[in-house]
Amino acid sequence: LCTSSSLDVEKTSHWFCQLVRSSWLQVPQWHSWHLGFQPRNQSCRLQLSKGRESLMVEMLFGVRQGDSDIFVVSQPTEAQKGSSSITAWPETYTVAELKFFRQITRQLLCESLHLKCLQLFTCILRGTGFSSSIWKTLVMHVLTPLSRWHRSAFARRLWDIMAYLDHCLQLTHLEHFVLGNARLPAEISLLPPMRGLEPPNLFEHLAQDPAALREVRQ
Repeated sequence: LCTSSSLDVEKTSHWFCQLVRSSWLQVPQWHSWHLGFQPRNQSCRLQLSKGRESLMVEMLFGVRQGDSDIFVVSQPTEAQKGSSSITAWPETYTVAELKFFRQITRQLLCESLHLKCLQLFTCILRGTGFSSSIWKTLVMHVLTPLSRWHRSAFARRLWDIMAYLDHCLQLTHLEHFVLGNARLPAEISLLPPMRGLEPPNLFEHLAQDPAALREVRQ
């Protein structure tokens, strides 16, 4: 499954799909459901169908780093799409972010307000030059203090997020929410060196490219 000394994403995907295919005949439902595969280089995508019923499933591959909530995965990040190597397994902080959102949801009186804000920005403002991960980072940064997050303040919180974005663009600096965040809840597990890191600047590319900065600020 390796190319040179590194785990190959495409070989892993092909091997897993073959494993599923060969195991399917051992499943009791095999005679009533049709199993089909759709070619994918970085995941295993299969379709189960029976008559007019159809279910699409896509499985990604990941490796957990120690006992932390940080994984390396077969799916390239938004910035890496189109240029990712077959032996590249980028880090993902999705599990850590999910645990953070779950903790916030338990504490908020209006438990879904922050998620509605995030949905608004990622869906309605799609194509404005900012990825969904950037909007998610912005929302996570403005979630404190929690006392401000109540249903009647929905419009105000949207304004806060946009104001924070404008502030970060002026500085061309948006800190990564997980890495190096001293305020991250203790229940989110990181490898010890990760807590002491200088938070990466997610707007570093804008600081180095004035033309790109002008474009996203239009």
